[in-house]
Amino acid sequence: MNEHGGQSGSASGPAVLAFDVGGTDMKAGIVLATGRIIGLRRMATPRHPVDTGGAVIEKITEVASEYRGLYPGHPVRAAGLIVPGLVDEATGTGILSANLGWKDFPFAERAQAALGLPVAFGHDVGSAGEAEFRFGAARGASNAVVLVIGTGIAGAVFVDDRRLTGGGYAGELGHAPVPDPDRPGSTTILEAVGSAGAIASRYCAATGRSVDGARQVLDLAAAGDPEAYRVWSEAVDALAFSIVQCVSILGTETVVMGGGLSQAGEALLAPLRTRVENLLSIHRRPRIVPATLGQDAGLIGSALKARELLSSIESNIEAP
Repeated sequence: MNEHGGQSGSASGPAVLAFDVGGTDMKAGIVLATGRIIGLRRMATPRHPVDTGGAVIEKITEVASEYRGLYPGHPVRAAGLIVPGLVDEATGTGILSANLGWKDFPFAERAQAALGLPVAFGHDVGSAGEAEFRFGAARGASNAVVLVIGTGIAGAVFVDDRRLTGGGYAGELGHAPVPDPDRPGSTTILEAVGSAGAIASRYCAATGRSVDGARQVLDLAAAGDPEAYRVWSEAVDALAFSIVQCVSILGTETVVMGGGLSQAGEALLAPLRTRVENLLSIHRRPRIVPATLGQDAGLIGSALKARELLSSIESNIEAP
């Protein structure tokens, strides 16, 4: 790792462009072969009433043009583009983003035509998880799950050193069924109980008092508020339930907790480890650890995809 959050690498080799499109903002940068990110930018994700996908392509084209003028000493040979929602990485398609409004948008094809570069396309959380798996908190594990917990929950699942994609549907852990604490005997989805957004909204619903996010609920629980303690505990229970399913079905050995909720540190991780331990029987006990790459994990993952695509192209050219 270096001070800019990039992966280690050889000092030689071409630079790549990396774009990480999120539901609220997007990041861009030129990533050198050393892993150093230059020209890092954060900007609002562009929106359009009928063509947000096209607006994203227009924005990355504009940024790429500016980079060419600002950094002529670092010509780029490929680009990585990652987006949220359901994606088909094999075809380069954004299958669906309910928040941003696209459906079956050909991101890879449109970006490649606009940039004049080979473009590697992928899922934002999947690519951030790939970075954590290769260079971050899950480095050295063969079987891991990276959970990103914020307003919602998304994940990246790795089995035998490979990320499962499932045609874009693997890793949607936020929609995994869990016991519903509000309706005993029924189920809900993990995101409705275990996300930071759910923790705040469930506390407000129970008490009629507004809070400034999940962190305040945790602080209230630590101060002895019984409703805050209940809501926080039920969130931990739901997360533990889903983690145990991953351990039981996939043989997960490392669970990386990322996103805003992971900032709670041991206040989240310590009870989560205890509950996972109590739910498991014959299974190996997973390491449950915080993410280490921070907000630039997606950008690092995007660059990684671009570099792998470039390597594949060059290998095919060199093959007899």
